[in-house]
Amino acid sequence: MTRKIPQSTVRRLSHYLRSLEGFEDEGGTVSSEELAARGQTTAAQVRKDLSHFGSFGKRGLGYRVDELRSRLRHILGIDRPWRVALVGAGRIGRALIEYPDFRARGYECVAIFDSDPDKVGRRLGDQTIRDAATLEEAMEDLQVELVILAVPAEAAHDVAARAVDVGVKGILNFAPIRLNVPPRIPVQDVNLVMELEALSFAISQAEEAG
Repeated sequence: MTRKIPQSTVRRLSHYLRSLEGFEDEGGTVSSEELAARGQTTAAQVRKDLSHFGSFGKRGLGYRVDELRSRLRHILGIDRPWRVALVGAGRIGRALIEYPDFRARGYECVAIFDSDPDKVGRRLGDQTIRDAATLEEAMEDLQVELVILAVPAEAAHDVAARAVDVGVKGILNFAPIRLNVPPRIPVQDVNLVMELEALSFAISQAEEAG
């Protein structure tokens, strides 16, 4: 059975990796205290997060930067390339494709789809936007593994079901709706309004406490 790792832990692993990538001495060592300071957490939390995945470093000596970075890349699944399709060439989709870290992290956009005739045939990045009606055939041919949904809520369920039918492994969902997909398909929801609500909540709580 696959272990259930808290999403908060996964997010912190990403922060740890980015911190490690900022160390100039790749062959040197880093302590849990140093990682904690860079990730705005505690040394105990660093050790607890890493303990989910086995033994790291040596007590009193810290972690080798290059080894820990390599293991975190493996844990996060970015030690290999991923073939990605974007469905929805609107503002969110365009921003994602133009984000420099997208390709740098190994996410290769191999296809972009949209249902708007005015967008189909235009270039976005190094791809020509395809008609969403061709989604199944193109995804199978291109062996798409991950799908980014940047479509309206009313279209999200249908597009997700079509993508699942042709064998995608996971979905990053920007549509403001919960997708109904088989349990074997991981879905990561990104709701910008909810993130802003969490931010305004944190500010409100701090103001009331202060």
